[in-house]
Amino acid sequence: MTIIGLIILAYLLGSISFAVIASWIFKLPDPRTFGSKNPGATNVLRSGNKAAAVLTLLGDAGKGWVVVILAQYLVPVLELDNKIIAAVGLIVFLGHIWPVFFRFKGGRGVATAVGVVLGLHLWSGLLAIITWIIVALIWRFSSLSALVAAAFTPVYAWIFLGSEESTLVILVISLLIIWRHKSNITNLIAGKETRIGKRDGA
Repeated sequence: MTIIGLIILAYLLGSISFAVIASWIFKLPDPRTFGSKNPGATNVLRSGNKAAAVLTLLGDAGKGWVVVILAQYLVPVLELDNKIIAAVGLIVFLGHIWPVFFRFKGGRGVATAVGVVLGLHLWSGLLAIITWIIVALIWRFSSLSALVAAAFTPVYAWIFLGSEESTLVILVISLLIIWRHKSNITNLIAGKETRIGKRDGA
């Protein structure tokens, strides 16, 4: 498998929407048609089906992790540059937010980003999850939790990894997550953002 093959595989796997798949399995409305219209675990949770939300979360995070781990295995076998590992981590994330299977309209990428970061550096990923959980428990806003975690995760990566390729990729992913949450930032400022677990609202 060449570098091009790895990149294509990463993008195609990233383009798979587990929110849509889980909603189909559990016979739920398409997550792109209600709530925030975002195909992600938080919006699927608004349907009231926790199992579907968990499946979405694990699937979206899992695809990011699997791609990075696969690249880590194949790079030495195929004698490729180690930089490809970080590159495919970014590509699978881009596939999630701009999926070819759904007219390039995907989710905000939080779960997939977590999977990628866990694959690139376990401790940075775990600290990102802990940050998300702490903010969610205090304020009950998924978007705010994602924004704070996105802001801190590049810092965690820099502390552990320094200025290597993985840190740069994590920074780019974090900036994209913040950009994808621009409407949520507006709602948070206006006091209109929906709290975790509520079925209605944006």
